[in-house]
Amino acid sequence: MANVIAVIWDFDKTLVDGYMQDPIFSHYGVDGNQFWKEVHELPEKYLREQGVRVNRDTIYLNHFLRYVREGVFPDLNNEKLKTFGRELQFYPGIPEIFEKTKRMIADDPHYKEYDIKVEHYIVSTGMLAVIKGTAIMDYVDGVWGNELIEDEINGRKVIAELGYTIDNTSKTRAIFEINKGVPKHPEIDVNSKVSAHKRRVPFENMIYIADGPSDIPAFSLVNKNGGSTFAIYPKGDARAFRQVEQLRMDGRIHTYAEADYREGTTAQLWICSKIMDIAERIRQNEKKSITESISKVPIHL
Repeated sequence: MANVIAVIWDFDKTLVDGYMQDPIFSHYGVDGNQFWKEVHELPEKYLREQGVRVNRDTIYLNHFLRYVREGVFPDLNNEKLKTFGRELQFYPGIPEIFEKTKRMIADDPHYKEYDIKVEHYIVSTGMLAVIKGTAIMDYVDGVWGNELIEDEINGRKVIAELGYTIDNTSKTRAIFEINKGVPKHPEIDVNSKVSAHKRRVPFENMIYIADGPSDIPAFSLVNKNGGSTFAIYPKGDARAFRQVEQLRMDGRIHTYAEADYREGTTAQLWICSKIMDIAERIRQNEKKSITESISKVPIHL
């Protein structure tokens, strides 16, 4: 088992102000509010017209691909999705907090002695290609998102089919993969039986950060296994504030703060403090383990 502290982030409205699709809508002149209105109507529409249930978390991807087929997004492929990632506006303090949290442990001799380190992961129901186009990838140790398969339509390479999909419930699968070390050891299957003491990142070494009720399955998994949970809301957003306060009252999260990760803010102080607490616990456990493994020096009787 490695001495790893894993900070696991949601993406939309947690790291970026808004949705990752916003620059795409702007580029193609699409009304984002209208797009999401259509998406929200799809589950009832398909159930009423065809008696078919859909996954509410990922049905937006089908609608996105429909826009591609109909020529609204005529040249949209994975490479172009990456370019939109560069346009996203991150909350203040991102990506600086990624580097700060890694360095504050790596540079401290007390923790360096026991090879304690911080890793950052992103688990999102958004588009993986967009996330991979952002500057934070230099600080991220693993990322999960929806992956899209390309095909040629009218002589152009465009996204055409769903590949790997992830919804709010299957985010917990990604967390188990981090727990077992799959990102660093892909030969390990997430369904493989791995004893608790051999898992790369114990749940109690995890911090899960997200923005709302859609992350309840992930919050619950980390919480019940001894990890730490933290919610974010946009400054001045009363509705979002009430949501995260309800999550705290319901015991879903430990605490919350405004979406500002700059030096001295509540979010920055809490995340850094929690990482230090975990690092110190790991250090003390390692010291105790070493002490207990040393046999007493024999003496003359």
